[in-house]
Amino acid sequence: MYQGTIRLSNGLVVPRLALGTYLIPEEQTAEAVRNAIELGYRHIDTAQAYENEHGVGEGIRASSVPRENIFVTSKVLAEIKDYKQAVRSIDESLRTANLDRFDLMLIHCPQPWDEYGDEYRYFEENRAVWKALEEAYRDGKVRSIGVSNFSIEDLESLAVTANIRPMVNQIPVFIGYTDLELIRYCQDRGIVVEAYSPLGHGDVFKNQALLPYAEKYRVSVAQLCIRYTLQLNAISLPKTTSPDRMRQNASLDFVISDEDMEKLKSFAW
Repeated sequence: MYQGTIRLSNGLVVPRLALGTYLIPEEQTAEAVRNAIELGYRHIDTAQAYENEHGVGEGIRASSVPRENIFVTSKVLAEIKDYKQAVRSIDESLRTANLDRFDLMLIHCPQPWDEYGDEYRYFEENRAVWKALEEAYRDGKVRSIGVSNFSIEDLESLAVTANIRPMVNQIPVFIGYTDLELIRYCQDRGIVVEAYSPLGHGDVFKNQALLPYAEKYRVSVAQLCIRYTLQLNAISLPKTTSPDRMRQNASLDFVISDEDMEKLKSFAW
């Protein structure tokens, strides 16, 4: 399976293919995580909002792979915009997952989800949450810290008081939805981009125009889409509970040509 890695600004090496666990029910998470690890996945992505951190921890412990060889990401609830609440939530997540540390902890969103896209950006509040993440990083509770769904404006605001630059920005990236300006901004500043929903929440399978590209490389549309995000030099987080799909999603021994990459970057739905 694909075994590419990328190095964060603090030197930590991260597997570039991860298992996303969004919307995987708690009772199914442990088995999905264990299966993924046994197939070769070494990066698992969860969040407080997913309510399956316990299952992620259980799946890791049930696998035959030592904990130190598995990279685990979680995220502070988007609705938490207070330093003390953020500190408590990180500790609670560690207890819930029954892990001694996370490898990466993110601010899940610059705004509470029910206010996403509103004018008020919570600049000061996110700086307070970031202080909690910096503290957790210094205390060894997390090995790296970052953000999710942050725009350029959000990142620049955070930088005003941050002592540590975000090491990651996890954002939606898929064929037909690629914010090249934000990706370039992050990568120019040493912020690794993580591409969540590389399959566009399943919408990519509805577009027949992608089939000729997949057929050209003799791969599935899912493989094409995951490989696309990897060739943007991003970490890719496809989600599935099916071992067969996990295996297929990790079979990425092909390269999309530069010409096709340029076409896919400007692909329109």
